[in-house]
Amino acid sequence: MEPGNPTQTHLSSVWRSAFLQALAVALTLSTALLFLSQGMAYADQSPGAGASIARLGSSSGIPACSSCHGSKGEGNPAVGYPRLAGLPEAYLNQQLNALASGKRSNPMMTPIAVLLSNEQKGELSAFYATLPAASGSLPATPRAPDYLRGEALALHGKWSENVPACIQCHGSGGGGVGAVFPALAGQSSVYIQNQLTAWRAGTRAPGPLGLMSVVASKLSVSESKAVGDYFAAQPLVVQGSTR
Repeated sequence: MEPGNPTQTHLSSVWRSAFLQALAVALTLSTALLFLSQGMAYADQSPGAGASIARLGSSSGIPACSSCHGSKGEGNPAVGYPRLAGLPEAYLNQQLNALASGKRSNPMMTPIAVLLSNEQKGELSAFYATLPAASGSLPATPRAPDYLRGEALALHGKWSENVPACIQCHGSGGGGVGAVFPALAGQSSVYIQNQLTAWRAGTRAPGPLGLMSVVASKLSVSESKAVGDYFAAQPLVVQGSTR
């Protein structure tokens, strides 16, 4: 066997080295692109995006809002988690700030609100305000035996005790007025009852002129349930519309 050509052996070694270097560069670029794509995906889930927190939560420990309030912000009537979709941005932001500052107390929402930055509160509020509150997103509550009692309180009040009709502040059809008086129509009956209980107990800020604490204190438990059942059975109303 003839000995190998020294020149060919050297060229073979050079090509082999060049190939290995090119392969190393390609692997490095591939790995970099992989990390970059993962970083971009993570950025989409960053706490700075209201939609991301609502759907996925955040790495800082904020749970996904959708786990309680539904994937479309429709709420969970059975356990009293309210509908958020379509509520005014200013109202939602106001409530998150109240929960974070202690003006409103809720065992589940207060710890979450404390974790949210002012920017995150604003982004979440803006996100839910833009979601459509489609009619029928919450099931109607069957007419309870005292449904007419709730209807009377909602539409006419109880003036013998200076309780105004709910629609005088919350708008025709219970669709809400501005950032202070939220929509009641189509909200969960359990949620409405829980809020009236919170106002009676002083664990929720009384609102403008202390009105809601006074109203709640003059409603019995059965009357609170009747009002909740009435509004839960009403079709959703877009704020500012009439029906």
